[in-house]
Amino acid sequence: MRDAVTNLIRNYDVTGRFLDRDAIASLKSYFESGTARIQVAALINGNSADIVKGAGLQLFEEVPELIRPSGNAYTTRRYSACLRDMDYYLRYASYALVAGDPNVLDERVLQGLRETYNSLGVPIGPTVRGIQIMKEMIKTMAADAGIEDTSFIDQPFDHMTREFSEISL
Repeated sequence: MRDAVTNLIRNYDVTGRFLDRDAIASLKSYFESGTARIQVAALINGNSADIVKGAGLQLFEEVPELIRPSGNAYTTRRYSACLRDMDYYLRYASYALVAGDPNVLDERVLQGLRETYNSLGVPIGPTVRGIQIMKEMIKTMAADAGIEDTSFIDQPFDHMTREFSEISL
């Protein structure tokens, strides 16, 4: 698993360049946002069950056909699997937040899930919406905790939704 620093250095090393102004600015931004990223990871860690439960409730309220007979979250087993997946997305998003780089999501979450969701006929729209609901909840929690700039929270969640949205069922 790589972070923003190792990815930046690797990219410059591959091209045989010294770190330029852009690289230094990127590193400065990464380190300046470090405390906020750790605070958000701690918020996620301390509230993960509530975040997943709340996001699930909101998702099923917005898309009630998911929990109706023949819906993809109908039956206790499928409902639980949906919440389990949301928990996975949240956990890996927290890793990506700390790393300052969404590559961990590609390596650990998204690559195998594409094929699995396609083969199971899992609808992508509600998956994307559930991820976005969690992002919104975390941004609100971070703002309530006094974190002024919450824009960095978008990166892992938007990366996942972008990748899922490219899946064709």
